[in-house]
Amino acid sequence: MTTKGPSRKQVIVPMSNDNKISFMKDSSTHVTNLNRNLKNIKSEIIVDFICQETSGVTIVTNKVTSALDLQTIENYVKNANHIESTVVEISYLPQSKSYLKITGISYLGEFTNVPIISDVVQEIFKNYIFNNIAIMLKP
Repeated sequence: MTTKGPSRKQVIVPMSNDNKISFMKDSSTHVTNLNRNLKNIKSEIIVDFICQETSGVTIVTNKVTSALDLQTIENYVKNANHIESTVVEISYLPQSKSYLKITGISYLGEFTNVPIISDVVQEIFKNYIFNNIAIMLKP
């Protein structure tokens, strides 16, 4: 299955290995408590599970998180038992960028002597392929 962009249904919380290990020991309790905290702020977000990554923990939710949800999750993690809050970094949503190198577009339009400019290529991509695109290096 492929998605158009990052799912953003994940909250990445960077932390040290010691914090990560102690946080993951009670991950089921943390899921319950996080869901209670999110319900208290009348959020529609539900934490599905917490998984361990190399740089910290990833909290997977059912929907895209808002800024208030992200702040609530961050506050909970920093105040959790057995966690050294000074080592926990700011939580963030996953981000990614994709790059496409175009190599096969002829310089002149088909059956014309009119050159193809980057604006034409960008309009074609916006209207037929992608919703949000920016040309980084113009010919």
